[in-house]
Amino acid sequence: MTKMTTIPENYNNIRAGIVELLKTARSATARNVNSIMTAVYWDIGRRIVKFEQDGEHRAEYGEQLIEQLSEDLTRQFGRGFGRANLWQMRAFYRAWPETKILQTLSGESISPIDPNNIEGDSSTVLALASRFPLPWSAYVRLLSVKNSEARTFYEAEALRSGWSIRQLDRQIGSQFYERIALSRNKAAMLEKAANSEPNDLVTPEEAIKDPFVLEFLDLKDEYSESELEQALIHRLTDFLLELGDDFAFLGRQRRLRIDDTWFRIDLIFFHRRLRALVIVDLKVGKFNYADAGQMHLYLNYASEHWMKPGENPPVGLILCAEKGAAEAHYTLDNLPNKVLAAEYQTVLPQENLIAEELERSRGELEKRSGSRTFSSNC
Repeated sequence: MTKMTTIPENYNNIRAGIVELLKTARSATARNVNSIMTAVYWDIGRRIVKFEQDGEHRAEYGEQLIEQLSEDLTRQFGRGFGRANLWQMRAFYRAWPETKILQTLSGESISPIDPNNIEGDSSTVLALASRFPLPWSAYVRLLSVKNSEARTFYEAEALRSGWSIRQLDRQIGSQFYERIALSRNKAAMLEKAANSEPNDLVTPEEAIKDPFVLEFLDLKDEYSESELEQALIHRLTDFLLELGDDFAFLGRQRRLRIDDTWFRIDLIFFHRRLRALVIVDLKVGKFNYADAGQMHLYLNYASEHWMKPGENPPVGLILCAEKGAAEAHYTLDNLPNKVLAAEYQTVLPQENLIAEELERSRGELEKRSGSRTFSSNC
């Protein structure tokens, strides 16, 4: 890559502005350095795009600008300003558009930010930093998500659930946003989420997914229930991420004695929003009505011996490789204890299936919304 053959006169302005921006950021306290530097990278991307728009409308012009900036900034500030990094900053600005960012800040700030006069002063940098609470590496990973709705979803969930970069990477890689549509009850959950409050109570059906995707277990084609349990415990962090952030692991192979018979419960969790124990029974085969009877026994015992004051009755989850919808319906509905059966998959579903199910769920929500609008107008 060659240098810009003719450096425009206003190039010195953009370079000087970015230099001042970086100096402001590096003088900030270490406690805020992550969010401040992320905001600075967004602003660098903004300045690059604006400079391109004011200059020649050729791809080579942008490439030469990035090359020149990379050399100058690396010489003055060291690592972190290679060509690839500057292209990421440019993409970062375009993925989080200026109008959205500045409108948000103007609505939150006493003194709105003028989009035509953003300088590298400390108050502006700190205001921008409040819009980017995640670390820069998280936003770099989010840039790989092309769907803007999905990107917003992952950003919000990462912040709400406190995901690490590794957890965010796993959720994006396993297509969490797309495959929520595969859940049997997800359309109802999405509908409720549109009008929910943070402290709203949830039902067991809303709190527990169906199906689960456990591709991280790397299981062979044939495995036993003990091997499935061992794999889940070995990858417990990933399993908890798949379950959801409200689940807390309490134990495995919990023994209980009834008359002269000993039983072992595979896994026990506590769900914070349900305020209830969740008893998990693992099945490598198809759900059978007899599984519900055994779970019913576990729940009765747990209600009498393990439930603490202020908790709700325990919930049973039979995690199976397959279930018949009709058999599960007639077996589990109207039981005195709440028992759910959910399928698990050890490989990711096909992308076309995910897309079809997502579109079907959206259509269902739109129909429900239209029906409510029609009813309210009658």
